[in-house]
Amino acid sequence: MGGKSKKRMEAELSAPQAGPMETEPSAPQASGPSQLTSSDYYFNSYSHFGIHEEMLKDEVRTRAYERAILQNGHLFKGKVVLDVGCGTGILCMFAAKAGARAVIGIDACAIIEQAREIVEANGFSDVITLIRGKVEEVSLPVGCEKVDVIISEWMGYFLLYEGMLDTVIYARDKWLAPGGIILPDKASLYLVAIEDAEYRREKLDFWDSVYGFDMSSIKRMALYEPLVDVVDPSQVCTAPHKILDIDILTATVADLAFTAQFTLPLSRTDFVHALVGYFDVTFSCCHKPVTLPTAPAFKATHWKQTVFYLPETLVASLGDEIHGEISVRPGETNPRDLEIVLTVNFEAEKQEPVHLRSEYRLR
Repeated sequence: MGGKSKKRMEAELSAPQAGPMETEPSAPQASGPSQLTSSDYYFNSYSHFGIHEEMLKDEVRTRAYERAILQNGHLFKGKVVLDVGCGTGILCMFAAKAGARAVIGIDACAIIEQAREIVEANGFSDVITLIRGKVEEVSLPVGCEKVDVIISEWMGYFLLYEGMLDTVIYARDKWLAPGGIILPDKASLYLVAIEDAEYRREKLDFWDSVYGFDMSSIKRMALYEPLVDVVDPSQVCTAPHKILDIDILTATVADLAFTAQFTLPLSRTDFVHALVGYFDVTFSCCHKPVTLPTAPAFKATHWKQTVFYLPETLVASLGDEIHGEISVRPGETNPRDLEIVLTVNFEAEKQEPVHLRSEYRLR
């Protein structure tokens, strides 16, 4: 596998300011670090240009949106478009280029100030209006109380990390006109199993004996924090199992906390050290549907894959099956985190029956 560090995003906190049209987010409050909420830290992390550079350079991501928008001008021509979490404004400009009558971008992060300059520099100021604030707290410009199209790049690690889909659903229910569309409109989440003895030995089993001392308590901590990294497709040793399907036009926030059963058939004889989660999203309402994949078999994206190491190695043969259940819900203290419980049941000739229950937190 590639670099093993989980991405951490840091930037300065910026207070909301009014957008260029009739919008009045609540006045900023003076606060120090002790007053910062999980929401503050979330918006703070997207205020720095570095994370946007990473996303823009992710060509799998950005080109998928570009194709879905620019090759489907019939969906945008003369329409009112809303971009939820517009960032640098790249999707807004795609929509304007595709012929939208009006494009509204909403973002609570400081990067929207640079987006204003970007929009002006590219000659779209007469079409694109940018509003700084939280979707749940702002109003759309006069004359655009309803929108025909919602576009958003809301996906996080393991699809649901950061909880931004909640905001897209809120915007849909509040502003999408009858018969309107959302891009992307479908999402699916998958599990697969991998062999990864090298990483487990270097980063997990290391704690069993450190200069002769037992530090396995840290191993338990490391084991239950999922790793976000690029998985080599040669490590995959089972067929995948789809654990979640989302229709973004009809999904509710309650649907995003779920429990699913899974079966992973072994595609070869191997050791199994971890389960891996990945997703794809689809722009199915396009003339030719566009899919954005993040599976190990495809070119890597900035989402990479999410790896859940098992507390015990499975000794598996071709034809064996790994059975289990996964439960996913927002974090209790920070709803943008994910709390994940995996149970694994495995019976095979080469090993005594294995029954595991592991709790993970993606944060």
